[in-house]
Amino acid sequence: QVQLVESGGGLVQPGGSLRLSCAASGFTFSSVAMNWFRQVPGKERELVATITGTGGSTTYADSVKGRFTISRDNAKNTVYLQMNSLRPEDTDVYYCDAVVTTVWFGPKGTYWGQGTQVTVSS
Repeated sequence: QVQLVESGGGLVQPGGSLRLSCAASGFTFSSVAMNWFRQVPGKERELVATITGTGGSTTYADSVKGRFTISRDNAKNTVYLQMNSLRPEDTDVYYCDAVVTTVWFGPKGTYWGQGTQVTVSS
């Protein structure tokens, strides 16, 4: 079974930092691009950051560019999101996900974890 488990969320004051982690299993991790997104009830999810399988290319939403950094450790099957200079509008539930597009790497489909809550408040 494909599993994605996020951790590292919590309560932080504006300007603070958090590092989120996502531990993956059930597919060939190093061959699959990974994403972080965030979502609030009743709205479309917002893609925050994407990283290719090798970690050689990353993309970011304009709202987080320059503040957040996505990275991965393929030896640990883990993707990270370092969040600096946090703002109240960053408050959300953060998820990692993977889209497996070929059976060579695992069961085809889109997968995500249970999410981790990030709250930025004084």
